Amino acid sequence: MMLPRSIRLVEVGPRDGLQGEPTVTPVEVRAQLVARLAAAGLRHIEAGSFVPEKLVPQMAGTGDLIRQLRPLAGVRLSALAPNLRGAREALAAGAGEIAVLTAASESFSRRNLNCDIRESLDRAAAIAAAARAEAVPVRGYISCVLGCPYEGRVDVERVADIAQELHGLGCQEISLGDTIGVGAPFAARRLVERVARAAPIESLAGHFHDTYGQALANIFACLEVGLAVFDSAVAGLGGCPFAPGATGNVATEDVVYMLQGSGVDTGVDLERLLDAGAFICACLGHPPQGRVARADAAKRARAMDAHPSGGGR
Repeated sequence: MMLPRSIRLVEVGPRDGLQGEPTVTPVEVRAQLVARLAAAGLRHIEAGSFVPEKLVPQMAGTGDLIRQLRPLAGVRLSALAPNLRGAREALAAGAGEIAVLTAASESFSRRNLNCDIRESLDRAAAIAAAARAEAVPVRGYISCVLGCPYEGRVDVERVADIAQELHGLGCQEISLGDTIGVGAPFAARRLVERVARAAPIESLAGHFHDTYGQALANIFACLEVGLAVFDSAVAGLGGCPFAPGATGNVATEDVVYMLQGSGVDTGVDLERLLDAGAFICACLGHPPQGRVARADAAKRARAMDAHPSGGGR
């Protein structure tokens, strides 16, 4: 079995993670989180989205956040734009990448984007054209590639057709999202193998939620067929407000631990990453969802008990 020597992680916690939190995190805290993630070695970070504040108040101030963070050398700050207006705001703020969103399910598209799949792709085309005019790369997200909360099973051929169209629009990367976390390894592998015949595998990424505890297994199955880009969220933050029952994204800490233990380089400092997760969870008032972070917290607690005058790492 041959695995890639290295992979690239796209950290989606500051956007896809925090937008699923019930509380609104201040821009200053979000900026600190992104800076900590960058210090841990993450070089592709989804910083926020340009959506109406009344719809997703957790993402208010994303323009200010990106303007604060632009001096981060060597870090691509991505921003989700649901329409052309949002894309123009993202470009004006200096986003290093514009992300567009569609779905493989008509029902989910209507509930999440308030339009059908065709309309979402037309919006993506307009956004991609605006970004290309500014020489800014575009990333495409396809939601519900392995299952929909409203329709159930999703046709892999539809996913392949959408990926092919996004690639043709100029999306340099296309993230395949198991939005509700229902996928299992063989299904995830078959999906990647099929979509890779419609768009180059080098342009594809995997985005797995961990609702049924399958995310790491899905990632490993996709690694085995050559996928080398994966989305993850620090501390396992997130969920989808439009997908009933969906839990958080796979925790970045868990992905890094698994890959490092398998000899695959991520370029990420796990200790600093754990610190970033502890920071944001302290701000949110709940523990991290990932298993590595929980194990680390227990280890720290044991060390403190053994050295009450001040121990731990």
